[in-house]
Amino acid sequence: MGMAASQARFLGLTARKTNVEYEGQQVNQQRTTLSNQSANYYNQLLGMTVPTPPSVDDYTKTVYSFNDGALNNTVTALIAQADGTYLVSYTSSWTDDFSVVSAGSSIVTREQIGATADYNYYIGSKQLRTLGVITDEQRQNDEYLKTLSDDQIANLIKEEEEYKKMLDEQYGQGDWQVRYVLNTTTKTWNPYFYKKEDLDGADYSDNGSSQSYIPAYTVGSTQKTKEHKGVTARIEQDSSGRLINITLIDPVTNQETTYALSTETTTDQSAYQDAMNQYEYDKYQYDQSIQEINAKIEIVQAEDKNLELRLKQLDTEQDAIQTEMDAVQKVIEKNTESTFKTFG
Repeated sequence: MGMAASQARFLGLTARKTNVEYEGQQVNQQRTTLSNQSANYYNQLLGMTVPTPPSVDDYTKTVYSFNDGALNNTVTALIAQADGTYLVSYTSSWTDDFSVVSAGSSIVTREQIGATADYNYYIGSKQLRTLGVITDEQRQNDEYLKTLSDDQIANLIKEEEEYKKMLDEQYGQGDWQVRYVLNTTTKTWNPYFYKKEDLDGADYSDNGSSQSYIPAYTVGSTQKTKEHKGVTARIEQDSSGRLINITLIDPVTNQETTYALSTETTTDQSAYQDAMNQYEYDKYQYDQSIQEINAKIEIVQAEDKNLELRLKQLDTEQDAIQTEMDAVQKVIEKNTESTFKTFG
């Protein structure tokens, strides 16, 4: 190999070596970028909060109650005062056996009154009448009303006026109609009430029958509640700290009444189930996020593995180039030495 050829070869190898070193630097830079991505993914994993299942104890509480005749009272709040008394809030509940309640619904028929725009309404063959109003004709024709004396009719009208107040208060003000139905078991007549607005507003067929059922109401039992706030009281506890007695103090007369407290542990199952459902959702979201991040980390690791292999290839190539450069360098040195000896 001549000196010029050796020099050209050496320059070519130097250029290749430079390119290999540059590509190696680029590979290292890519691996550094991947390393930063991987670190970010691991930081995301470390920053995630693992969902915690709800404890049933968090939705369980001790409820204190006391009875006052027919009233069942449940304590809802106890606020200690500086003088040793408490401000007590409690809810009273009882059963009202003479309240107006929903009684299902009925198909109603109507009959126009002469040429007017008014109608008489019927349930079967039983005509409805205006609540609180009893005419002589109605008294003669109604099987229930004709069994009543004059005094009983007067009392019935007063009773129906009270029913109207209850109906207006509970179901909205309006005109009401009524019919009485015999209970064959108790042998008593029970009233059934219909709001005239519902009767007038229904759709009727050509034969006068309502196309839908009309709501009806009657006298029945219903659960009622009343809240008491900020009642002054004294509390007695046993040795374990459990409340055993409550003494209510009348704010006007200062009269004290003591009741025994009953203790019951209750769990809000609906709230607990809602919390459990939320936990299951959060856990699903957490697992999904973990899987997505792990998948990204696996991709980064695969890319890094490929770059590592490429870097090893470049390292091998650089060693080969360096070996060849050393050989060419020796040839150049020999050519130089022989040249100088010739002209020396």
